[in-house]
Amino acid sequence: MSHSTSSSAKIVRSGALVGIGLMLLGMFMFSVNDVMGKWLVATYSVGQVLLLRSIAALAVLLPIMHRQKISLQIPPQPALHAVRILLSTLEVACFYWAVTYLPLADVMTYYLAGPIYVVAFAALWLGEKIDKPRIIAAGVGFVGVLIALRPSAATISWPAMIALVGSVFYSLLMITTRKLRDTDDGTLVLGQILGSLIFGIIAAPFAWVTPGWLDLAGLFLLGIVSMAAHACVNRALKIAPASVVAPYQYTLIVWAIVLGYLAFGDIVEFWTLVGAGVICIAGLALLLLEREAARRGHDAKDIKEPVLPEA
Repeated sequence: MSHSTSSSAKIVRSGALVGIGLMLLGMFMFSVNDVMGKWLVATYSVGQVLLLRSIAALAVLLPIMHRQKISLQIPPQPALHAVRILLSTLEVACFYWAVTYLPLADVMTYYLAGPIYVVAFAALWLGEKIDKPRIIAAGVGFVGVLIALRPSAATISWPAMIALVGSVFYSLLMITTRKLRDTDDGTLVLGQILGSLIFGIIAAPFAWVTPGWLDLAGLFLLGIVSMAAHACVNRALKIAPASVVAPYQYTLIVWAIVLGYLAFGDIVEFWTLVGAGVICIAGLALLLLEREAARRGHDAKDIKEPVLPEA
């Protein structure tokens, strides 16, 4: 019996380590994807970037869905799916628009606050009961946003507001995703890609720049790297508990600071770093609270999906 228990514990630990490794790899790939996106939107419009990125992502996703025999029919609750696709498209457009003007770390700071907004939105729209510790953690997170944003006539900028609005769209996306949690992952991702594709088809012709072969490869790589990063994250969540691997999503801000400096010479301001630290602490506190709720037998919904901006 003890040998069996020891073997099971080793398997669990091994799965957790592999899951953590895959989550870290996924975060790094997302960060590289963001650097590529920031570099490309300096030359190409957001619409063109989303169009070509979506074409590449579809070329990868559709054969996978075909092999897995995932239905391409219109899923149940089509109106809610349409709302989710709209939110996803607006969120990713805001992300790329914001990084055109702001350092990656600044934009990522606002987006990492998304799960904190979810606490408030879940209480308002899903009728979920929020206990006092979660209210405190969410309040601390909001303070972090205010520290990073430093709202005043002298410091606030419209690129920062775009990033902030994008993070709100992202939190609403998380809410609708929770409402559609029984839908196949492939169907959800396909909807998001199609939304970006339609946006690109409409917007790209207004500011089309014919790309060279190198840039075209980079634009296509955006979609492929994003799909690979999602695959790593989804696999990590399948082989290890979300409460174990989800905290490693906050390495995104570290990579955003490092890669932003190496690629673009971005230097993050002191108060942005402080705000990012406060947001990360609040987010980790919410994860721990969800983990404790799961141990007590409650539904730990907030940690079943990774906290990742769709970019």
